[in-house]
Amino acid sequence: MTYSLDPEITQAMSDLFGSTPVPPPPPRGDWKGYREMNHGFYRAVTAKRTLPPEVTTEDFVPAAKDASLRLRWYRSAAPASGAAVLYAHGGGMISSSVNFYDPTVSNYVARTGVPFLAVDYRLAPENPGTGPVEEVFAALRWLVEHAGKLGVDAGRIAVMGDSAGGGLAAGAAILARNRGVPLAKQILIYPMLDDRPKIVHPDIARVSVVSEDFLATCWGALLDGFQGSEDRLALAAPARQKDLSRLAPAYIEVGDLDLFRGEDIAYALRLSEAGVPVELHVHPGVPHGFDLIAPAAQVTRRALEDRCRVLQSL
Repeated sequence: MTYSLDPEITQAMSDLFGSTPVPPPPPRGDWKGYREMNHGFYRAVTAKRTLPPEVTTEDFVPAAKDASLRLRWYRSAAPASGAAVLYAHGGGMISSSVNFYDPTVSNYVARTGVPFLAVDYRLAPENPGTGPVEEVFAALRWLVEHAGKLGVDAGRIAVMGDSAGGGLAAGAAILARNRGVPLAKQILIYPMLDDRPKIVHPDIARVSVVSEDFLATCWGALLDGFQGSEDRLALAAPARQKDLSRLAPAYIEVGDLDLFRGEDIAYALRLSEAGVPVELHVHPGVPHGFDLIAPAAQVTRRALEDRCRVLQSL
């Protein structure tokens, strides 16, 4: 069997990068180089995207024990349903920010009317270990505590994220269960869940937009020198979590050309076996970040329809 990219994804990648010489990737372990490379990618994929005029934003900086989180609240002019979503951005734990994700989050809000709170968690390696997931959970707790002021039903809040943010959303869902914070749903878009070495089909490695060196660099930046217990480690890398029972119902998406495919399918299966309702989508012919690379592709439109359906069901 040979894996091949969806033609629309191939064309979109050519449109984005075809005329620009691609420099060689940084060496494994060079997190600064990968951070710069990733920021170049985000600038490229967001350059032509506009913000929906009906969506407004407001930033909050709640007090925290050792730092100040920046939270961005997005709402549309449409009547609010009472539901809300906490969103954690991608970037491999080492890059990106809420600013890069303004178009993505605003689009969800415009399409569904559901307000979002995006969390600008501090990045690794400056904020290693369980630092990022604790900050995402702190943002979730803040949203629950301020639900009344924001016109939100505290029982209809979901946590959502893509890539590294999907892993942080999964970890925040575990913390919500452990600490008694209500959570209606976890929406995990090609989540980064497992720090352990992967067995990757050569055809997938050949077309993947995420390299094994990049993943090793990201997990190294987050976990090198980690001194916590196995339970704490399993918050940073949720695939290590032994007990997945009593978690919020899950929606999980991944492409079949994504290096996270195996761990995401395995996590969905384990959730289901633990009695957690799961909706899993494996999209053929698409790599990691396909929706950012090709927002107009048919597979992206189908994926967005499913995501918005889930959001509107909260």
